[in-house]
Amino acid sequence: MALSRGSVRVGMRIIRSPRLMAEWSDRLGREGVRVGLVPTMGALHAGHASLIRRARLTCDAVVVSLYVNPRQFGRREDLARYPRRLRADATLCRQEGVDVLFSPRDDAMYPPGFATSVSVPPLSRRWEGQFRLSHFEGVATIVTKLLCLIRPDDVFFGRKDYQQSVVVRRLVGDLALRTRVVVCPTVREPDGLAVSSRNEYLSPRQRQAALTLNRALRAGLSAVRQGVKQAKQIHQAMVGAVRHEPLARVDYFAVADPDTLEPLTRVTGPAILLGAIRVGTVRLIDNLAVRAPRLRQGSGGQARRR
Repeated sequence: MALSRGSVRVGMRIIRSPRLMAEWSDRLGREGVRVGLVPTMGALHAGHASLIRRARLTCDAVVVSLYVNPRQFGRREDLARYPRRLRADATLCRQEGVDVLFSPRDDAMYPPGFATSVSVPPLSRRWEGQFRLSHFEGVATIVTKLLCLIRPDDVFFGRKDYQQSVVVRRLVGDLALRTRVVVCPTVREPDGLAVSSRNEYLSPRQRQAALTLNRALRAGLSAVRQGVKQAKQIHQAMVGAVRHEPLARVDYFAVADPDTLEPLTRVTGPAILLGAIRVGTVRLIDNLAVRAPRLRQGSGGQARRR
């Protein structure tokens, strides 16, 4: 067992059995070791590495789960195409000081007769849920199973999948699971594109077209900073930023409440800008947090933005 604080590291362990994973975690729990979990579907990249580093800072032992969950893929989504590279992922995990890589098989996570599903309506029905109908039910089910198996003190998610993080927070709160949900900043390429395993499917020309997603969100941010409050106008600014890119097709842009994900008609406080576009066959998502500028009284009683 490789631990971090004050212990000699003896290497990373790969566990495939849910039973052995639970036994390992139970033993550490009895010893008072703080366990962090980074759930992934593999094809690890700089975004995942940042989550692992955050977990290392706050936890004594770090588990990375690597499982391509079939239940969060829709009928039109190619599960078989999803990249699987256990050897490279294990190498990254070792380099980042992971203690356990949990990589179970499908029949271990969903054995014959498995009939339970977890859903979190209405958070799951909007935005991504409208385009990926069973996606969040699959996410909620596998996250619940991982949390019950491993029982981590902290679980780490990236902010790029913002709606997923809101769904997981609600799930953990509603079921009174004793896990703290830690949402970490989106990791971006130097040009602003959010790091994603899907980026590798983009041709050089498509890669340039993909930048319109971040530009669109920043157009919405700029509108808010300029004092635009009507969500319809902010939405138009985002859509307009994509209009002249022929390779990009908009699935949705949204101006929403950051906690409930309900659409806003006016931005008078904090809000989240959500967006999803398709470039060729690749679907990309991203988001930006915004806040309406506060007004302060200037000389002569006039209000000024700040």
